[in-house]
Amino acid sequence: MSFRSWFRTLITFGRGVTLGIAEATAGRDPIDLFGEWFDAARRSGIIHPEAMTLATSSNEGRPSARMVLLKGLDQRGFVFFGNHESRKAQELAENPRAALLFHWAVLERQVRIEGTVTTITTAESEAYFKTRPRGAQIGAWASKQSSELEDRRVLEQRVKDFQEKFAGGEVPLPPFWGGYRLQPERIEFWQGRADRLHDRLVFEKEGDGWVSRRLYP
Repeated sequence: MSFRSWFRTLITFGRGVTLGIAEATAGRDPIDLFGEWFDAARRSGIIHPEAMTLATSSNEGRPSARMVLLKGLDQRGFVFFGNHESRKAQELAENPRAALLFHWAVLERQVRIEGTVTTITTAESEAYFKTRPRGAQIGAWASKQSSELEDRRVLEQRVKDFQEKFAGGEVPLPPFWGGYRLQPERIEFWQGRADRLHDRLVFEKEGDGWVSRRLYP
């Protein structure tokens, strides 16, 4: 992180801890508010501000969590990508309800999001896949994500095989790989404050709009 980024982070951190979440924020659209917080995290110089925890659960209620990257955001929800044969994909097929968590520690900010997950269209997945580095495209074909791997040399050989298969041309979207969209039903903004008297503001979907309320820290 450059000195300029560090300085911006320090200033943003201080303002958040001192001023907290303003009362007028309760009347905001939470998607727009998230966009502002996300932009502030990116400007601060934080490494991978788009990193988020994705928590899923099997139909038996067994939870699991992993880090994924936010790759799209609009009023429809939060978009991430992955292998449709992975553990997270299997759990989302059994139970499409999931949660996301963003934690920007240096800014003392968290955002918790809960909702229902659906797959995005093939056209949307193809459009994103084309923007990935070629190595990542090949990796998507080579990795049987979440399956047992007896020897890493097997994976390395699969990478070579797909490099040869697609040599000289574009790497197509794998039929088992694509995007998901979490449509939010609850979004909580958490701002750290002095003496652990943190600000918590939660928005919950009600009809076509949102209702908000503050929570004790």
